[in-house]
Amino acid sequence: MELEQGSSKNGAMQVEQVLFMNGGEGDNSYAKNSAPPREAILKAKPLLHESLFDLYSNGFPDCIRFTDMGCSSGPNAFLPTWQAIEALDTICSRLKHKPPILHAFLNDLPGNDFNTLSKSLPSFYERLKTEKRNDDFGSCFIGVVPGSLYGRLFPPCFLNLVYSSFCLNWLSQVPKELVSECGIPLLNKRDVCVAKTCLPSNVHKAYLDQFESDFTSFLNFRWEELKIGGRMILNFIGNDKHHTGVFELMGMVLNDMVYEGLIEESKLESFNYPIYYPCVEEVRQVIEREGSFNIHQLETSHISWSVGYENDNKGLEFNKHARAKNVANNIRAVSESLLANHFGSAIMDDLFHRFTIKISAHLEMGLGAHTVLFIYLIKK
Repeated sequence: MELEQGSSKNGAMQVEQVLFMNGGEGDNSYAKNSAPPREAILKAKPLLHESLFDLYSNGFPDCIRFTDMGCSSGPNAFLPTWQAIEALDTICSRLKHKPPILHAFLNDLPGNDFNTLSKSLPSFYERLKTEKRNDDFGSCFIGVVPGSLYGRLFPPCFLNLVYSSFCLNWLSQVPKELVSECGIPLLNKRDVCVAKTCLPSNVHKAYLDQFESDFTSFLNFRWEELKIGGRMILNFIGNDKHHTGVFELMGMVLNDMVYEGLIEESKLESFNYPIYYPCVEEVRQVIEREGSFNIHQLETSHISWSVGYENDNKGLEFNKHARAKNVANNIRAVSESLLANHFGSAIMDDLFHRFTIKISAHLEMGLGAHTVLFIYLIKK
């Protein structure tokens, strides 16, 4: 996903135009730095399996249309689709039915690295052919659908299942209350997100209002696109009121660089991440107020910031710098375009070096985990 300062009337960032994860397969790419989202996809697998069992056993459709919204690129992009194939294979074997055709649509913003994604398709199909050739699995067709998940993307009553992982935290824009029509910062001048130091409290309200508006739009459009009884499996980062968030640490680093004269104070004061981490009740209230879906399941789990490093070094003594750099690289992969656009690309290496040091100190205190919401919704 990709981001730059837009030319909107009120100076808000035009997220849809420019937000993207770092593309390609280099050291700073999302493909190589996306372990926490991958862990969330793995944790959501039982919900995906349950939703497909419910869908398929209710009428045995010949084709299931599935979309992964916010797929990005790299290995994670095909993981939910592969999980869906495996689930249908298992379900149909148990029910002694031939598996249906799976029509999968991979969606993300237009700036996503769809070139790398498309180049990976042949190897995905080859794996499918090799691993499922004796299982009589039905055909699988994959297409890409660029566009914002806060807008309409599919025909009415078209989809059976909507899936989205680690995306609904990103807002359609920075809350307009934070910046005047002339681009002058009004609130949150030294913080870059909803932080525990945020004063006044209407900073939180501005972010919450924007999240509620965006999430309501998402639910409205998905209701139109899903068939009756269609399912949604969602996961995204929730609010942990007791611990400092990773983007709060980035705000501290940016403030340090202002004090040292490396960043202009006005630059920091006019920068805000278009991201919000809701609590469970905020999410529940939006779903119930919008009224198009029944909540089948809404629960939370925790995922370490450094889950990728930890998985790769099980049984070994952790190198605190390497562990912190792993976390910093994950954040660089998802937010470098945002930061480079606003502050300039020349300071990125220094910024993330400092960020690594800040994270290392945080991890040394035994802190550093995402609270993740897992949601299973059924269209009324």
